Amino acid sequence: MSGLVLALPVAVPLLAAGVLVACPGGRRAQRLITSAVSAGILVLSAVLLAGSLDGTVRGLSMGGWPPGFAIVFAADALSTLMLCVSAALVLASLAFAAGTGDDASPWFAPLAMILSAGVYGAFLTADLFNLFVFVEVMLVPSYALLTMSGGRARTAAGRIYLTFSLLASTLLLAGVGLVYGVTGTVNLGELAGAARQSTAAALAVGVVLLALAAKAAVVPLHGWLPRTYPEAPPAVTVLFSGLLTKVGVYGLLRVYAVVHEGTGLRWPVMAAALLTMVVGVLGAVGERGMRSILTFHMVSQIGYILLGLALFTRAGLTAAVFFLVQYVLVKAALLMCAGAVETAYGTDRTDSLARREPLIAAAFLVSALSLAGLPPLSGFVAKLGLVDAAATESDHLAVGVAVGVSFLTLVSMVKIWAGSFWGGEDPSREESLLRLMARATVRPALAVPALVLTVPSVVLGIAAQPLLTAAAEAAGGLLDASAYVRAVTR
Repeated sequence: MSGLVLALPVAVPLLAAGVLVACPGGRRAQRLITSAVSAGILVLSAVLLAGSLDGTVRGLSMGGWPPGFAIVFAADALSTLMLCVSAALVLASLAFAAGTGDDASPWFAPLAMILSAGVYGAFLTADLFNLFVFVEVMLVPSYALLTMSGGRARTAAGRIYLTFSLLASTLLLAGVGLVYGVTGTVNLGELAGAARQSTAAALAVGVVLLALAAKAAVVPLHGWLPRTYPEAPPAVTVLFSGLLTKVGVYGLLRVYAVVHEGTGLRWPVMAAALLTMVVGVLGAVGERGMRSILTFHMVSQIGYILLGLALFTRAGLTAAVFFLVQYVLVKAALLMCAGAVETAYGTDRTDSLARREPLIAAAFLVSALSLAGLPPLSGFVAKLGLVDAAATESDHLAVGVAVGVSFLTLVSMVKIWAGSFWGGEDPSREESLLRLMARATVRPALAVPALVLTVPSVVLGIAAQPLLTAAAEAAGGLLDASAYVRAVTR
């Protein structure tokens, strides 16, 4: 397979966005084009993933520049796994947007395509400057999508999101500049081990890691996320949940593994992981709205992935990668359930939906139990792997925090279930709201995407081995980056 295929996940969505802007057509045509592009990239990603499971790393050098200056893409098990799950998430989000009507604007489809191109490029790029470029490609359409259809609360959330994103991007660019000034390169292959050899390089790359932590909503750099995501249109929140912060997480995994591992950052990363878990889940317990609770859980669950990075063992990284992949789908399913309720009823604070909306209730219950880490679902496999890896390293504090946070996650999920799905009718509710609920219903177009994304929670819990095998290969590539380095420096 030609290395040029690595450019397709970026080039095709950008081309599709251009076509959609030049020839908008109707909503049906836009849906057909965006769905076909996302499905094609999903298939391509699956083929690339299959070819990466033996440790092969494909590289592509573009622009005709010499090594160190060329635009370099690389596809290994980790990047192709992220491509697969992201393409699946984009496809599901587009279907959900069709159900909610969030794609009514003629700009929704091209913006979604540009956003996805930036995400795919961030997963494939092998140099820090182009990582910054692709992050910015994500930023512009994400701001437009967040503020789409206006409203005072949505505009205020957009200001917060844009301000913090620009601050983090400025920090990232400054870090990239420092890295180039100290080392003379931004190619990840040429930077391999640089932080262990030079204190100046370690500090410069540390600035890059700090900026990526801000993008990933790691505590204490997390406040922007729960103040913005709940205000976005429901389908946009789903799209953001599986893409934007995950680029930051991926960047942390990749840069730390290639450049910074072995430099004494284990305990700062571990502290950030545990603090992110605890603060996120406590914030969720204190919220009342469904989407507000779920967005705080987005923060908390990032901590579990960082736990695997802090351990930096094969078992820990395997569990972290497994957790990341299944978590993208679980969280999207939960947000789809919340968005479906909000779209149908005009609020996410309702009563007795289990009897009124059994399909949404079932999808929410399964995904919620998976998020909390209950067997036999995928979240249990992921969290058990992380706890076992921490116990093997005798890190008892991490074990205790991981288990405790899982319990509090279950508590907050029960809170949503009791308040929105299983509670009795509240006589204090306004009569108009009760009349609205009596005649409203969640249409199948809203329920089906959530149900589809719920299936992997069960399948990956009962038959976890295929994903565990892929995650183990990805973990091996992080522990020994020599194949990746060769692919991006030749």
